[in-house]
Amino acid sequence: MNIAVVAITRHGIALGGRVAAAMPGAQLFAPEKFRALAEAAAPANCSCYTGKTGDQIPALFTAFDGIVAIVSLGAMVRLIAPHLKSKDIDPAVIVLDESGKFVIPMLSGHLGGANALAGHLATALGAIPVLTTASDALQTLAVDLLGRELGWSIEADHSSIVRASAAMVNDEPVALVQEAGSTDWWTNHANGRQTALPANLFRFERLDELDAERFAAVLWISQRTMPADIAAQLSGRCVTYRPGATA
Repeated sequence: MNIAVVAITRHGIALGGRVAAAMPGAQLFAPEKFRALAEAAAPANCSCYTGKTGDQIPALFTAFDGIVAIVSLGAMVRLIAPHLKSKDIDPAVIVLDESGKFVIPMLSGHLGGANALAGHLATALGAIPVLTTASDALQTLAVDLLGRELGWSIEADHSSIVRASAAMVNDEPVALVQEAGSTDWWTNHANGRQTALPANLFRFERLDELDAERFAAVLWISQRTMPADIAAQLSGRCVTYRPGATA
């Protein structure tokens, strides 16, 4: 990820240097009046700006995949609010307190990678990640991330993804039918899960093995077209994943 680190105080800039060091290629942004401190903290990767920090946000949103801000959470909410568009395109935004104790993903946690980035920073800084996304807090399967690292594509409308995600975090029975693709999609995938599979997830090898009425949602990993009668049964509660030729 292309990361901007924003720090606006002396202590924050010192911490920003540690953050930048933990993420190769990250660039530290600080007010011009602290240029000497910023250049000492991140000698090869710092930029200083004049004017208000809020005025930098539009350019940072455009140029970077992620923003790590050593700024109060409330202040950062106000700074980014006018620039939010969609979780599909907004950058990951993370807030750190100046003592480096807490790492808080505040925007684009899943699709933008803020939760995963927060975990990386927490490990690098010895900090505590504050995760509020239900699937991450509960260490359960993230429906919208399944197979992402393997290059799988996802086919489902928004309401079906929401319904399946809700079923996972509410411990409702969810069927996972895998007819294609690598079976190595859990450990160290789906945001780095290393726990056992969720108890409410039931695995099948073929769609025709499934008693659809037993499940609140179905996750189907396949390269074939779903039969029309089954598609009608699962309408509104099925998420389909398409593995690539070798994934």
